[in-house]
Amino acid sequence: MSDTDYLDRLVDDDALGSYLTAELGPVDSFSVERHAAGHSNETLFVTWGDRELVIRRPPPGETADTAHDVLREYRVVDALGDTDVPVPRTLRACDDHDVIGSDFYLMERTAGDVLRDEEPERFADPVARERVGAELVDTLAAIHAVDYESIGLGEFGRPAGYTARQVDRWTAQLDWAFETTETVREVPELVAVGEWLADNVPESHSETLVHGDFKLDNVMYGPGTPPEVVAVFDWELSTLGDPLADLGWLLLFWYDEGDPDPAMPELMSTFTARDGYPTRDELVARYESSTGREFTGERFYRALAAYKMAALGEMFLARHLNDDSDDALYPKMETQVPTLAARALAYVEGDTDRL
Repeated sequence: MSDTDYLDRLVDDDALGSYLTAELGPVDSFSVERHAAGHSNETLFVTWGDRELVIRRPPPGETADTAHDVLREYRVVDALGDTDVPVPRTLRACDDHDVIGSDFYLMERTAGDVLRDEEPERFADPVARERVGAELVDTLAAIHAVDYESIGLGEFGRPAGYTARQVDRWTAQLDWAFETTETVREVPELVAVGEWLADNVPESHSETLVHGDFKLDNVMYGPGTPPEVVAVFDWELSTLGDPLADLGWLLLFWYDEGDPDPAMPELMSTFTARDGYPTRDELVARYESSTGREFTGERFYRALAAYKMAALGEMFLARHLNDDSDDALYPKMETQVPTLAARALAYVEGDTDRL
């Protein structure tokens, strides 16, 4: 499938142009470009006259139940607009599928850098690198400090029992994906990790707003120095629940010196091993100091993160096999998911200290 064909599945230019004209007023120029860096919900960059906008919409085709809920994402981003959590300014949400074929929401585009594969040159020194990590953890602490009742998110989730439901939810997502992916190979290690998690769920946990996908490449740092987080993106998995699940997820994607090569190298960068970046232990210590919350049950939360990532990878592979994506990453999940699953199983069984 060509890039043009895939973009045609994501947006009808004429219908979107009519919608934006009605909502924002007419302009002389209009263009849409797909942002290829994301691997879940689709991000479209829209130029509307002299305004730079962003559309978030689900991928085309069949998806797992409850996945890719962009209107839920809109709700939390919109609610956070007047808090200490940096988010883009939301503009509109739309559930009329006659516009682009799905739910979507519209927001203003934020200027800055996302640190995905490499650091920007202005951050390439130990002092700036330390600040990158500190800003990241402080932003996570700010999310977990939000008074969600006061901003209208009191019914955004069921925080009690969140952690146990996470295990159940991602097991269900895996089952959905396995219906397709078992035709090319099976991943018994992943089943074993899921069973271990189900047997080791913490009895209780704190209850906060959680992001659900908080990691270095889901925040944007402003264009200046010192490093400052100016926006947090990709809220599609956010809810009310256990904040330590967010911390475990962050650690999965943070590379320390001496770690094995990432199981999913396109998604897990290694530049954070450079001089100046805090280690995972230092990130945890700063989080504990900022929140007064101890990171108990580290083995469980880090294993849960690996299980969720493997489940996402399996869902990616299923979408590839169903011809519902042109993402070049997705077919690689056929080998990368088993690699991550084997490491996660070794980790929970105590055979290694590193995932």
